[in-house]
Amino acid sequence: CIKTNNIEAQKYLLENLSKINNVLISRKNFKVYNNIIILYRGENFNNFITSVSNVFVNLIYNVFQEDIIYTILKREYFYFDSLQIKNIFNRIDIQKNDIQNILFKIFFDFFSKNQKMYLNGFITFRLKNYLDILEKNINTAINEYLVEEEYLEFVSLLKLYVESQESLIDLVHLVYTENSPILLDNNKNIIKLNIDLSHAKFLSDITFSSSDKILNTLLNILPKKIEIHLIENKTDEFIDTLNLIFGDRIFLCRNCNICTLYKKIIKPKNSNKI
Repeated sequence: CIKTNNIEAQKYLLENLSKINNVLISRKNFKVYNNIIILYRGENFNNFITSVSNVFVNLIYNVFQEDIIYTILKREYFYFDSLQIKNIFNRIDIQKNDIQNILFKIFFDFFSKNQKMYLNGFITFRLKNYLDILEKNINTAINEYLVEEEYLEFVSLLKLYVESQESLIDLVHLVYTENSPILLDNNKNIIKLNIDLSHAKFLSDITFSSSDKILNTLLNILPKKIEIHLIENKTDEFIDTLNLIFGDRIFLCRNCNICTLYKKIIKPKNSNKI
């Protein structure tokens, strides 16, 4: 006997429990709860309990999980507004395989020993291991969201800085590879990178990488145009960041004299890697 007033859950259970072999399903409306009655007429009780448990695993995943996640978010992370909650929720990706075994064991153990279930109470008080997985995934999504928010704020501040300052040079070439980017002036001479942390326009929270040095140098000289030569013919997160900060000052190039020269210089080094 399954006691629930959740209409969506009732519909789901009636539709899917009726597919189990050797069962009769009926619905009774009593004073407090609507009741779904499952009568098993077969001889293999283990198979019956397995089938019923699988139905309830799918019920949680398909019908209740979204509401459970939103409930946790609103209860534990009430300081986020509704739009932030929605953005965080969209980052949560819980695969059915991650929770199936845990939920199945919980339901199988219960139905092996009990003939009556108050569904809402069961979800609230009996699914601790499952809820722990949800909360772990929620925490991961929140951390990713906060990191991205900090990144966007960082980019926004630098964009405002760039737009408020006068350019000190007309053109800079960025010969870009992931491991060894190089800055050239309009005469193709190498520009010495600004690596003085005390005067950096930003602070890296991990390391002061080669890309950080490139960005800090560009923020110091503020060229009117930045021509990026993609030696490896691909963009990445750093190039995307430059686009966000410098906007229409950025021009991408994949096939010019500079590209050709540095592809010849750099490719032999990369080809030795195994």
